[in-house]
Amino acid sequence: MNDMNAMKVERIKLSVGPLLYLWPRNSVTQCYADLADGPADTVVLGEVVCARRRELKLDDWLGLARELTQAGKEVVLAAQALIESESDLRLLRRQTEQHEFLIEAGDASALSLLQGAPFVLGPHINIYSRPALEQHVLLGATRWVPPLELDLAAVAMINPPGQQIVATELFAFGRMPLAFSARCFTARHHHLSKDECQFRCMDDPDGLLVSSTEGQDFLVLNGIQTQSAGMHCLLGQAPQRLRAAGVQRLRLSPCSHGFANVLAQYEAVFNQGLAAEDGLAALRGLGLPGQLVNGYALKQAGMAWQP
Repeated sequence: MNDMNAMKVERIKLSVGPLLYLWPRNSVTQCYADLADGPADTVVLGEVVCARRRELKLDDWLGLARELTQAGKEVVLAAQALIESESDLRLLRRQTEQHEFLIEAGDASALSLLQGAPFVLGPHINIYSRPALEQHVLLGATRWVPPLELDLAAVAMINPPGQQIVATELFAFGRMPLAFSARCFTARHHHLSKDECQFRCMDDPDGLLVSSTEGQDFLVLNGIQTQSAGMHCLLGQAPQRLRAAGVQRLRLSPCSHGFANVLAQYEAVFNQGLAAEDGLAALRGLGLPGQLVNGYALKQAGMAWQP
């Protein structure tokens, strides 16, 4: 009976994903100072989108990682998702050569450099079957962030409860990173070359919104990354449903406004018994940069919302 009660109250851990936008240095450091006092269990640090974004260098990220560790957080260092040059590889080597913090592999180029060391499978590594996951576990994977388009039933089939070979961490809040390109869409929008972009993506702290010809919010440009216009949100999913899919962790992606409150609402709903309707009402009152969506998790179009 005691074991059953412990299972019922087992905490759903909260992770803060890597910052996907180019913010001024002071804004970045303030964001992580706020997170140090918040309910997040894990913080993922590092530049994953564009190699030209260097407001913080690796030593700065390591300094932040140590401060957050002292505040009681688990810290993971995220590798870049699209490796394009020798300088990108040099940075990746430096990340994998340090042994203080777990690495999140952004793409397959990180796997050989990790040489069997424990790592996190990032959401852009294509794991769509049980055998694929098993192969990556043999390489050292200890945690899996499923691709964003996988629904809860598919996640459960690949890494089911009772037969799990790694921990499952599900993307649960934020604009969904959908694709990467060697071309910088933000620079092109401003009629600039990628190498002389003037770092214009700093003008858009939550990305540059693109609308359809009908005026509907469609996509967001974030440098070389394309994102959803809607804010993926799983706050309305019952904790029991997530546990039934084998989910032990939820990942929240930072946004420029109200993120500390978002994190607090997830903690309240999933770990403190707050009604999901109340949490969602609080989120809708924050003035978030996009409408809430949850379609992918429920096997629907990604921009759909199902109550």
